[in-house]
Amino acid sequence: MKSKIILLCVLFFLTTGAISAQAKNAPRSIISTTALIRKYHDQKELSGMQKGELLELYIERIKVLVKTLPYIALVTKPGVTMADLGIPDDSEHKKVLDTQAEGTTVFLDTTVDFQRKMMPYSDKGNLIAAILFYESTLKSLHELNDLN
Repeated sequence: MKSKIILLCVLFFLTTGAISAQAKNAPRSIISTTALIRKYHDQKELSGMQKGELLELYIERIKVLVKTLPYIALVTKPGVTMADLGIPDDSEHKKVLDTQAEGTTVFLDTTVDFQRKMMPYSDKGNLIAAILFYESTLKSLHELNDLN
């Protein structure tokens, strides 16, 4: 009985190790797969929301823009990998992509912290206008795809 438990534990650890090794070698998306907007809004809908809800939408749109805009000459949709674009999937290019992702994360952490502390003092109308502007910019990225 003990040998069966030990054997199952060993198999579990070997399987877990193999799965995590494959995940490290899997191609990464250039644009984060979290850079998506679930829903676009109109001014009437936004006007009916509380300021806290508007702040969350504002922050979400900033995150998507920061995760998308630096890459629009390469790609405008999440999920596209270096291999999809013909970029060599070697250690040098992976390192550059990792460094960029780390920099983006640090920038977003700082920016979101700032937004959460300062934006509650903003005018609700300005917050709505900014959200609509960000959403308009994000919609234009879809049009950019059609130009290619």
